[in-house]
Amino acid sequence: MTTSPTDLKNPDVFAQGVPHGYFSELRRTCPVHRQPEEGGAGFWAVTRHADVIAVSRDSTTFSSALGTTQIDDFDEETRLKQASMLLNLDPPEHTRLRQLVSRGFTPRMVKTLEERIRRTCERTVDAAIEAARDGTVIDFVPAISAPLPLEVIAALLGAPAEDVSKLYDWSNRMIGWDDPEYGTTQEDGELAAAEIFLYANEIAAQRRIEPRDDIVSKLGCPGENGDTLSEMEFDMFFVLLVIAGNETTRNAISGGMQAFVDHPEQWRRLQDDPGLIDSAVEEILRWVTPVVGFRRTPTCPAAIGDQQVERGDKVIVYYPSANRDEEVFDDAHVFDIGRERNPHVAFGGTGVHFCLGAHLARLELRIMFETLAARIDRVEPAGEPRRLRSNFINGIKSMPVRIHPRER
Repeated sequence: MTTSPTDLKNPDVFAQGVPHGYFSELRRTCPVHRQPEEGGAGFWAVTRHADVIAVSRDSTTFSSALGTTQIDDFDEETRLKQASMLLNLDPPEHTRLRQLVSRGFTPRMVKTLEERIRRTCERTVDAAIEAARDGTVIDFVPAISAPLPLEVIAALLGAPAEDVSKLYDWSNRMIGWDDPEYGTTQEDGELAAAEIFLYANEIAAQRRIEPRDDIVSKLGCPGENGDTLSEMEFDMFFVLLVIAGNETTRNAISGGMQAFVDHPEQWRRLQDDPGLIDSAVEEILRWVTPVVGFRRTPTCPAAIGDQQVERGDKVIVYYPSANRDEEVFDDAHVFDIGRERNPHVAFGGTGVHFCLGAHLARLELRIMFETLAARIDRVEPAGEPRRLRSNFINGIKSMPVRIHPRER
């Protein structure tokens, strides 16, 4: 069977779901595929697990800074603004900044959030069950998926509870400008970033006067060698934290529950054996893969697998494709929460850009699905889920369901 060519830059393609059939054909016939691009020179789509890992590990050859990590091309002024964000840096600048910001993600800091995460999950799920009484249809995304990561971000930042809605709005405007349903534009996304900058600076000013045990206070202190974040570095990390901490975890929860709705035998399996929760979380991450892909730019002529690429070419590593690679995963297109070997790349593969918040995201997913499995007998679809129109985030905007609680 031959799959028709698919424009991997077109957000409409991903609004229908990740094109796994096309990715499977590319892995088999042309794993480093030259993708034409309207208004651009085109790019290389990297689809095999081994090649995604190889590109991710070699930050010297495959730069995040030369062309940023986004599939779109920016003018030089915009590119320079993006250069202060951790995602868009190469070593040694990346190493310096990551060492500074990682102080907010120590195991001790994450551990202090565990009880709060559990209370938030229990409160959120119980409220959803109450709202869904007598067969009432609710939207799983705002009712269950969205509150947890937002409250965790607020806790990390030491932001007041009443500001959670602001974080949600800013994140949606920055990520969702490609989706007409959000009624926003690229310019409005940039305005949302400016609003986050102002908010970040207000919190930073407060912490200089009254330090707390939160990430903002820690980032305001000099590092071991006396180094500090510049205002732009702080602002851009704040933006990254709001987007990455919200969008990825929220969509992993939504996509994970959609997977259980589509595979009810796996839901029963988790309920019957709660000890599967850790492997279930890893399978959710593999199956959903919230981030579609990142761009890398070769600094010199190089080979990706058998394909030669040139300096300055645009290279996109596709994580959802790597996570269904039949050469790596047994029954790659089967959702299996007991999967024993699961070297997924949902957190960006290996290398210097491995997700800084991976441990925290896993903790949030583990506690949320523990709580859901303990309190909810089944989740019944009440309509088709609506997906985000984005070639960057694999997201679900709306997911109408009926919730059937378990007997206490």
